[in-house]
Formats: sequence, C-alpha cells, structure tokens
Amino acid sequence: MAAEPWLPLRGVRVVDFSMFVPGPFATAIFADLGAEVIKVEPPRGDPGRCYVPVQFDTENRNKRSLALDLKSSPSRDVVEKLVKKAHIVIEGFRPGIARRLGIDYERLRTHNPEIIYCSISGYGQTGPWRERPGHDVNYVAAAGGLAFPGQWLKPPARSSYPVADMGGGAFAAIAVLAALHEGRSAYLDLSLFEAAFFMAAMRHSLDPNVDPRAHLFPVNDVFETADGKRLTLGILEEHFWQNFAGIVPELADERFATDQKRRMNGDALSKLLQKIFLSRTAEDWIRLLEENDVPFDLCLKPGEAAQLEHLRQRQAVERGYAKFPVWADGRRGGRIRSGPPKLGEHSREILVELGFNDAEIAAMVKDGLLVLG
Repeated sequence: MAAEPWLPLRGVRVVDFSMFVPGPFATAIFADLGAEVIKVEPPRGDPGRCYVPVQFDTENRNKRSLALDLKSSPSRDVVEKLVKKAHIVIEGFRPGIARRLGIDYERLRTHNPEIIYCSISGYGQTGPWRERPGHDVNYVAAAGGLAFPGQWLKPPARSSYPVADMGGGAFAAIAVLAALHEGRSAYLDLSLFEAAFFMAAMRHSLDPNVDPRAHLFPVNDVFETADGKRLTLGILEEHFWQNFAGIVPELADERFATDQKRRMNGDALSKLLQKIFLSRTAEDWIRLLEENDVPFDLCLKPGEAAQLEHLRQRQAVERGYAKFPVWADGRRGGRIRSGPPKLGEHSREILVELGFNDAEIAAMVKDGLLVLG
C-alpha cells in the first residue's frame, strides 16, 4: 500500500480572489499540499475559463468555487465572514481595485488581525508603472528575459509557458509560506515584472556589457534527428564531452579540444552537430548516448512525458494531473482530490457553512449577486 501523501498545509484556509494564471498557480500549490482553497470569482467566471481553459483546469484542481459579485454590499458580508475563518488571502487585481471592492488588506485585517494578504500585480503597488496594463510577455520583455537567445545560432524566443506568471506565482507561494512561518499578519506586494527581472538578473547579471551568449554552450542544445524528432544534448562537463566525442569521429578536431575552444568556434561546432544529428534516427542516437553516458533527452509533450515509466514509479501523475514535485520522508507531496470546479459549484455549501440561510441565499441569487453551480 502506498504511503499517505505529504500534506503539510492541512487546516490552512485560503481565500483566492485572483484570476488568470499567477494567483491560481500559487494557490494550486497550497491546495495540492492540503490547504482548503476557496476560489472567489465573479458571476461571469474567471476569464481564464475562456482564454486559457487548459491551464485553468490544471491550476484550479482541488479548489471550491464561490461565484459572487464583489461590487455589491451584501457580498461584503460574505467576504467578511470568509476572511474571519481564513489564514491567507490572495488577490490579483490592478492596484486600487481591491480597495474599491472593499477587499483590501486594511479593511480585511479589521475582521481578521492575523490575516496574511498577498497582492499580485503586473508592476507592483507603487512606482510610475503601477497602473500600467500588461501580461506575461510584456513583463518578461521589459525585465530582460527576451534580450538573450536560448539556443546557439538562434534569436531570442518566447518560452511556451508563462515565465513571469508562473514564476511570480511560485514566488508568491514562497512569500506567503514565509509569512505563515513568521506567525503574524503581513501584507505582501508581488510584482510579476520584478519576478521576471529577478530571474533574468540571476541568469544574466546586471552587467550591461555581458556577452549575450555567455550562458550558452554549443553542446548544450536541441538538435533534429533523421526522423524529424528533436533531441537535447546536455554537455557541460569535460568528461561528458569526451564520452560524446568518443562515438562521433568528426569531433576529433583541434578547434573543439577544450571548452574554451568549443565556445570560440561555437558557430562551426553547432552547424557540424546539426549535420551529425541528422545522420541518424532518434532511436539510434538514444541507444548510442545511453550506452556511453552522455546527457540527453527527447523533446516530449507533457502528455507523452506522463506515460514514462519513470514518472509512473515516482507517482508524478494522479487523476490526469501532474502532482507537486517533492517527496518528504518517503511520502509524495500533494494529493489530487478533485478536478476544477464548475462556476459557483460550491457557492451554496460555502454560504451555508458561513451561516447564511436558504432565504438569504435565494435572495442573492435572485438579485444576480450569486451563482449556484
């Protein structure tokens, strides 16, 4: 029998006013680790349900949905009662909107002096860009994340996943848990732009004259094989180069004898490697590279990776979702208890838990303030 999962956040209650990607990504981590997350979304629903439905599904598993019009006075009573029982509040509005809705930190702290409140916004709550609109690609570009290439001989390109949104969500989760550890109320102001800036600066430094290819290695790249598949080569250390060069005679060239020379002659080496990899199928390369202890991997889709025996043995997938990627003392972190909620699926049960009666709930539904799923 499998060991019980590691759920260190059991008993923690989170009220999540955020939408789209960053906040829901942070609260998905909390929910996976056992926290109760109540997703408060407008009667029309989180726009992510329409714009990014696949990611909406993955980021909102394990949550309950309360569809509530926050602009109405009766809704404030609901929010106050929710917050009184909560440990954490997350919001992702542009600066000033939470205050207009009556769900800002100062107001909610009067109902729960211990609340940890995290505001996630594009550019932060202060500064000349605070009201500027934006999405992931804007933050990453302004932060320097699109200034440098990710591959030798290739121009800078955008990642397929939202670096600022998901990275910012992860930083939000870290900050909230740090505040929870500190054991007192806190207001956390997270800028997605600064999250992207932090990662870009950690990778490339703040030197304006940095070599745009200083982080690249011509033998740490992606190459196409004879059968049209893409294979990654991950050579950094010298012994891996020696292993690889031992099975590829064309690399016995003085221009590639050391790491410094391989970088100096990187364009020629990259072009040669492209030609070499096109000479065999992916299956042939996999066999050769495995036999000779060379770091490699095929480029797979997440759905293909989910079928790997390695991930099966690591219990990385449950109910069609990837699980929190950490084990603790022999127990897999996280549990997938449910899929994403329908809009307002839990509205009634949440309001009943808060002490509202059927007549009050019916009145809110009639007035268009509440949606029952």
